[in-house]
Amino acid sequence: MKRAYKFLLRPTVRQERALAEMLRDHCSLYNGALQERRDAYRHSSRTSVRYGDQSAQLREIRAFDPERQGRWSFSSRQATLRRLDRAFQAFFRRVKAGGTPGYPRFKGVGHFDTVTFPKDGDGCRWNSTPHDTQARVRLQGVGHVRVHRHRSVKGRVKAVSVKREGRR
Repeated sequence: MKRAYKFLLRPTVRQERALAEMLRDHCSLYNGALQERRDAYRHSSRTSVRYGDQSAQLREIRAFDPERQGRWSFSSRQATLRRLDRAFQAFFRRVKAGGTPGYPRFKGVGHFDTVTFPKDGDGCRWNSTPHDTQARVRLQGVGHVRVHRHRSVKGRVKAVSVKREGRR
């Protein structure tokens, strides 16, 4: 049985800034990958760029820009590229079905609000300080962020998604 829990993060001011930078950098990766796919299709006699091609470039991207793209988890970057790939798969599925396709769009920083860590322990660690009375999640590049845990978690945490809530 799959369970999903939503918990509110209680970051410090510095952690909040780091979380905003993380979202901005993932958004930049998403938009850059989308641009690469569009350019490759338009300029290279209708060739397509796939997830595997873009994922293979991540190592070079991280080495080229270690202050922004290199400081975040490799698996979270891959999850962002998978998100774009799913958007393209849905687009082509709708084209094939004859519906309104809806080509994947560029995301503004305000509309790119989720970063996924697909595996606990790879860029994030749930309840990383078990001796503490407060629950915490450790995010690579951010630190140990307090979590308002209003219920106990049954089983083990497999994936963590960090989502920005709307402005108040």
